Amino acid sequence: MRRLLRSVLGGATAALAVIACTSPATPASAADTPYDVLVFSKTAGFRHDSIAVGTQAIRDLGAANSFTVTATEDAAAFTTGNLAQYEAVVFLNTTGDVLNAGQQTAFEQYIGSGGGYVGVHAAADTEYGWSFYGNLVGAYFASHPAIQQANVKVENRAHAASAHLPQTWTRTDEWYNYQTNARSTARVLATLDESSYSGGGMGADHPHSWCKTYNGGRAFYTGGGHTQASYAEPAFRAHLLGGIRYAAGRTKADCRPETGYTTLYNGSTAGWSQAGPGSFTNTDATLTSVGGMGLFWHSAKQFTNYSLKLDWRMAGDDNSGVFIGFPPSSDPWSAVDNGYEVQIDATDAADRTTGAVYTFKSADLAARDAALNPPGEWNNYELLVEGERLQVFLNGVKINDFTNTNPARSLAGHIGLQNHGTGDDVSFRNVRIKELGGTPPPGGNLTVQAEAFSSASGVSAVGKGGANGGQTLGYVEPGDWAAYNGLDLTGATSFRARVVSGGPGGTIQVRTGSTTGPVLGSVAVPNTGGWNTFADVTTTLSGVPSGAQNLYLTFTGSGGGLFDVDDFTLVKGGGGTPGTGPVRGLAGKCLDVRNSGTADGTQVQLYTCNGSAAQSWSVTSNSTVRALGKCLDVSGGGSADGTKIQLWTCNGSGAQNWSAQADGTLRNPQSGKCLDVSGNNSADSTPVHLWSCTGAANQKWILP
Repeated sequence: MRRLLRSVLGGATAALAVIACTSPATPASAADTPYDVLVFSKTAGFRHDSIAVGTQAIRDLGAANSFTVTATEDAAAFTTGNLAQYEAVVFLNTTGDVLNAGQQTAFEQYIGSGGGYVGVHAAADTEYGWSFYGNLVGAYFASHPAIQQANVKVENRAHAASAHLPQTWTRTDEWYNYQTNARSTARVLATLDESSYSGGGMGADHPHSWCKTYNGGRAFYTGGGHTQASYAEPAFRAHLLGGIRYAAGRTKADCRPETGYTTLYNGSTAGWSQAGPGSFTNTDATLTSVGGMGLFWHSAKQFTNYSLKLDWRMAGDDNSGVFIGFPPSSDPWSAVDNGYEVQIDATDAADRTTGAVYTFKSADLAARDAALNPPGEWNNYELLVEGERLQVFLNGVKINDFTNTNPARSLAGHIGLQNHGTGDDVSFRNVRIKELGGTPPPGGNLTVQAEAFSSASGVSAVGKGGANGGQTLGYVEPGDWAAYNGLDLTGATSFRARVVSGGPGGTIQVRTGSTTGPVLGSVAVPNTGGWNTFADVTTTLSGVPSGAQNLYLTFTGSGGGLFDVDDFTLVKGGGGTPGTGPVRGLAGKCLDVRNSGTADGTQVQLYTCNGSAAQSWSVTSNSTVRALGKCLDVSGGGSADGTKIQLWTCNGSGAQNWSAQADGTLRNPQSGKCLDVSGNNSADSTPVHLWSCTGAANQKWILP
């Protein structure tokens, strides 16, 4: 983020839909510094008739892309001195045992000194008795069916060898089965869809192309390249060129093995919301920023400990960022004020250029510069969040290590992609996340924005003021349903939904597996008093399966326009109704709404626990704390010590956002201050107020 001042944004917070465009920009990449490539095609087994045309294709690529080519079938070229002049060595359809022991040693030393290896097709049918080579290539050949057309599924669209390819690449070649799966040691770029051809032998996960680092060097392998026609295909030639550039160190990529990630965006924008002006185009599974300053944020879920990976590209001197650790809000400045931005910007001050935690900590600029691809090429970020520690990896290289020590902020929360402004054109692909476990949010609860469904019938997202994320699941009619895939139901004991209805109301049924699956629980939704008056409804759950499940909400009632659902929480844990109950503080007393009042501005206080509704609070992880249908609120959104804490109609503002901390305090991120019992006094009716966080006993709270 740079250049734009808050006054430019003004008060605009309207949520804008992601729009589609017909074709993405394709910026040109800078020319590589010249380098040298050795093409080795000796065979001691089957001889491919495509070797000659493959060699010529690589010569042509070199002539157009700043590298010279030396082609040989003489293994005597494998000496320490001779190999040192090459940035990459291509094994082009080699077969059998092609190097003797001394030549193998020289090649091992070459790789150990940072050299690059490219294996094409039958390179996997080479040197079965040389374990170093087997580890370098990634997998050995096992068998193949007849030459035929097949679909190649491209799963990494940031690597130079695959960024230009469609998600499904259909072509004709000879398709290898391998003795082992390369995924455990390499980053798979593309797999074969065995349902698209006959003779596949590896099942649903059949790697076809991959990259890796090994023993100090870089390796790229493609299973394509059997036929002469392959080397005339522009897409295959570009695929081969990208692999050579990676092996030669002219383009960077994260080639670490990757498993266990969940897709947040790969073409579908379900679960995402636009905050503020501008938007993102969405085409070819690529988001590209338009206008701003706004934020496209994953409103469906908050995250605590995780590895977030995504691919990004600048067209030129552009600006954007990845935001983490912010509360739900339709105001993009909430992310600026409450979260952290990992910057994307080709130029700017050290603490606000690519890799910086914006204005908080510069990246290691030398490491960053060595790992960074220039504008026009794709880069990869990994943001590794463990508690309040953030490590930033650029193309697999660690470039920043930051620890949050500000009590007003946290690394736990939502994630988002910034659209910075007109002329700042940054694209994103393949946003994915791996949750690492560890300390869960309060109660271990899981809150989901209801409009972030995986599939649905009849319902749709509706913009609404006061809704968390700015939208609700609306147009609910009898028989409608919404599905949410892959939710972890382990330990869920109750279901809580934030609803609104100016209609007849109805019932929410919670099911698993399908729209007719087992009913885990059902809850009545009343008319809440209007279409802008929100309320919580809760029911216990039974027969809940463990692990990731597909959850279905089915809706019943009479008439039309039953109700809207803002969000729902799967409350986890044992005893009573987890997530709803007393909030206990100083001297074991309870957080209490004075005289059970429901008027806006009613004082919140400390009082002997009595089990009344005035002491029954619904706690949403790192978000709202609610009682009597209203929210715990900082009067006027103030930040001065002593500011009144009151009950107020829920409005989604920062004044009603609360974040439970590991030390037991309950903090308002907007102000950076804590819920405090006035004067450390445990007498009944002592008011609570906002105060600078001290960690003292009068700021410690036990949540339900």
